[in-house]
Amino acid sequence: MPIDPALLDMLLVGAVLLGAVTLFITEKLPVDVVALLVLVSLVVLGLVDPNEAVVGFGNPAVVTILAVFIVSGGLAATGIANLVGRFLLRMAGDGELRLLVLIMVGAGILSGFMNDIGVAALMLPVVMDIARRTGRPPSKLLIPLSFAALMGGKMTLIGTAANLLLSEALVVEGLEPFTLFDFFPVGLVALTAGVAFMALVGRHLLPARTSGSGGGVEVDLADRYGLSDRLHIVTVPERTLLEGTPLARSRLGSALDLNVVAILRDGRLMAAPKPDTQLRGGDRLLVEGELDRFQLYVSAHHLMPGRALLTVEDLAAHGVVTASAEIAAGGALEGRTLLDVRFRQRYDGVIVLAVRRGEEVLRTKLEHVSLRAGDLLLVEGTDTAVHALEGRAAFGAITPVAPSQLSADWHLDGRLIPLTVNEGSALVGRTLEESRLGDAFSMGVMGLVRDGETHVLLSPDEVLREGDTLLVKTRPEDLAVGRGLSHLRVETGAVIPELEAMEDTGAGLMEVVLSPYSRMDGKTPREIRFRDRFGVSLLAVSRGGEVLDTNRRDLSIRFGDALLLFGPQRKLGALAEEPDFLALTESAQAQLREEKAPLAAGILAAMLTVVILGLLPISIAALSAAVAMIITGCLKPSEVYRTVEWPAIVLVAGMLPLGLAMRDTGLAEVAARAVIGAVGDLGPWVIMTAIFWLTVAAAQVIPTAVVAVLMAPIVIDAANQVGMSPHALLMLMAMAVSSSFMTPVGHAVNVLVMGPGGYTFTDYTKVGLPLTIVIFVAVMLAMPVFWPLMAQ
Repeated sequence: MPIDPALLDMLLVGAVLLGAVTLFITEKLPVDVVALLVLVSLVVLGLVDPNEAVVGFGNPAVVTILAVFIVSGGLAATGIANLVGRFLLRMAGDGELRLLVLIMVGAGILSGFMNDIGVAALMLPVVMDIARRTGRPPSKLLIPLSFAALMGGKMTLIGTAANLLLSEALVVEGLEPFTLFDFFPVGLVALTAGVAFMALVGRHLLPARTSGSGGGVEVDLADRYGLSDRLHIVTVPERTLLEGTPLARSRLGSALDLNVVAILRDGRLMAAPKPDTQLRGGDRLLVEGELDRFQLYVSAHHLMPGRALLTVEDLAAHGVVTASAEIAAGGALEGRTLLDVRFRQRYDGVIVLAVRRGEEVLRTKLEHVSLRAGDLLLVEGTDTAVHALEGRAAFGAITPVAPSQLSADWHLDGRLIPLTVNEGSALVGRTLEESRLGDAFSMGVMGLVRDGETHVLLSPDEVLREGDTLLVKTRPEDLAVGRGLSHLRVETGAVIPELEAMEDTGAGLMEVVLSPYSRMDGKTPREIRFRDRFGVSLLAVSRGGEVLDTNRRDLSIRFGDALLLFGPQRKLGALAEEPDFLALTESAQAQLREEKAPLAAGILAAMLTVVILGLLPISIAALSAAVAMIITGCLKPSEVYRTVEWPAIVLVAGMLPLGLAMRDTGLAEVAARAVIGAVGDLGPWVIMTAIFWLTVAAAQVIPTAVVAVLMAPIVIDAANQVGMSPHALLMLMAMAVSSSFMTPVGHAVNVLVMGPGGYTFTDYTKVGLPLTIVIFVAVMLAMPVFWPLMAQ
C-alpha cells in the first residue's frame, strides 16, 4: 500500500528535525554547519523550494540581527560599557549587595539594546577591576553579570535574536508582529525578580572562589593560580654544553615543560628574556612549571650515546624506502602542518625527514611547518606505505631518493646515532610516543637494536626496554642540547623572586580570555605558535574551577578559559589589542574611542525613535544605524566583520526553512496536538506551564535561536487549537528561551565568565535552577496583567 505523500513529507521533515537536534546536542559539528546541512537536506528531499530555502539570508529578522551586531560593535568600540562601569563603581562603594544590584541593573539595561554576549564581554574587564579594587572574589560578581545580560535581553525586540524570530513567526502566520517595547513590561518584571532573588538569596549560593583553585578570596594573580608552588631556580653549570644556546633552542619548554620567566646573571635580574637570549655557564634560571618532566629527563642519564652503528643506507636492507613527495595544489595537506593532520598515523607510519621549499631545506620543527603547494617532503617508510602515497590526492609526484642524494640534495648526514636506554632509566616501560623524544629533542627514532636484532619503522606504541639501543636521526647540536640539559640542577631553599614585583623591570602578569570573536577556540598554543607570535609565556589556564599547568603547549584553548600570561609589558599591551583576546583589566584593553561615545549613543537613540514612531521597519532602521556607526567612525570598516557572529547569522538563516517545512507539512500542527492532548484539558495555566518548561529545557542544550525557530510554529498551532492568544504564548516563550541559567553550556555568556570566575558546572545549577523558578512565577503572574491569555 503506497504511503500518502503528505505523510511521507511529514516523516521526512521529522527525520531532518531529529537529526538536527541530535547534532546540536552532541556538538559533533559546528552549529552553522548543522544549519546548512538542514537547509541542503530540505532542498534535496524536495521539502522546500530552492528559492525559498535561501530566502532566510534576506529575512528581515536575520538582517536586523546582523545590523544589531554592528551597532553593538559601535557601542563597544566607543566605550559605552566602560563608562557605565565607572559610574557603577562610583555609585556602589564597597558594599557587596549594592555592587551586585548595580552591576546587574547596568548589564540588564545595556543588554536590552546590545547583543548579550557583547555586553558580557564589555562588562567583564570592568567587573574584574571592581573585584580587584574592592577585594572581592570575582566569583561573587560574574554569574550575576552573566545572568543579568541574559535577563536584560527579555525587555526589547532587539534584545535577543530569539525575540526577533518569534516576532517573525507571527508575520509568517499573517499576524501582527511584536513592536520594539512589547517585551518591556513582562521583561522588566522578570529582570526585577531576578535581581531581587540574586540580591537576597542567590549571592549566598555563589562560591567565594577565584579563577584559580581553592576557596580563598585573595585577588593576587600569582596566588590565584598557585604560582608560588611552581616557581623554581634552576642552575646552569659553569662548564656546560648549553653555552651560547638561545632560549628558543634550549628545549627547556618542549622537553621539560618549563617557562623561563627570568635569568639571574652577575647579580642582575633579566625578566621575561627574549627567545634569542643566549644561555651562559653559571646562569640561574627562574622557571615556572611542574618538575615531573625535569626529573624524567634530567635527574639521570637515561640515554647513553655511542658510536654510529648504521647509516640511512643500511636501512634499505630492512625494507625501508626513501622518496620525495610533492604537495599537490588544493590537496588535503596544503596550508596545514604535519601535526594538524597526524601525518605518521594518517599515512601508515611514513615519517618526514625534511621539507624542501625552493632552494631552502627545512630540517627542524617540521611538525609546525605550514605546507605549501610545490613543497617536497623527504619521506621514509615501508615500500608499500611510500608507494601508496602515489594514489593520494594530497600528493603530486613521488620520486625515489637514493642514499647518495641525502647529503648532496637534502644536506642530511646519513649517519644514525645510537642511544642506549640505561639501567634504571625512567624511559623503561614507556612507549615511543610517551617518551616524546621526537617532540622534545627533534630526534627521529628510525629503529632500535634489541637482543642483537635490528627493528625499523617502529610503531609509536613500541614499549622501550632496558638495554635497547635506539637508532636516531638528529643533529649533533640537538644531541648536545639534550646532554647539556641533563646537567641542570634545581636549587633547594632558594629565595624565589615574585613575578608581580617585576613590573619595574618592564615585565608583568596579565589574565585574558578568548573574545567572543576569537578564531583560536579549540587550537593549541603549539598550533598557533603562541610564544613566537605574541612574545609572552602562557603560565596556566583556569578551566572549570581547576588550574591546568602542565603540557600547556598541547592544551586546546577553549572559549571560557582564563589564561595567565607573563611577558614584557609592551608585548602584553600589544596582545590586549588583538581582537582574539579580551584582557581582564580595563586599563589593558584596546584603545577606545570614548570621544565618540555620545555620537554612538545618539545613533542608538535615533534608531529607537524611528522604530517607535513607525517611520521605518526595524530591519531598515537597524541597518541604517549600522551604516551610521561606520560612516561616523564609531566603528572602523576593518572591525565590522569581526563584530558580527557569522555562525549565528548562518544558523538562523539556515534553520528558518525547517520552521517553514514544519508548518507546511503539518508537522507543527501534529506536535501541537500532542502537547494539547497531554495538558489541554487541564486549562490555560497548565498549558503555559508546559510551554515555559519545555522551552527552558530545550534552551539548556540547543541554541536559543534554534529553539525559537522550531517551537514557534508548534506554539502558534497550540494556541489556535485551544483558543488562546498566540501573542501571549510567544511572549511567554520569549521569557523562557532566555532563561539559560542552569548550565554553563546553556549560553555563550555563561561560558565566557566560567574561567575568570573559577566556576564549576554545578555552580550554575545551584544558582540557576532556583532563579529560573523565581522568574517563572514572576512571569506567570505578570502575563495576564499585560497580555490577554485568550484570543479576542
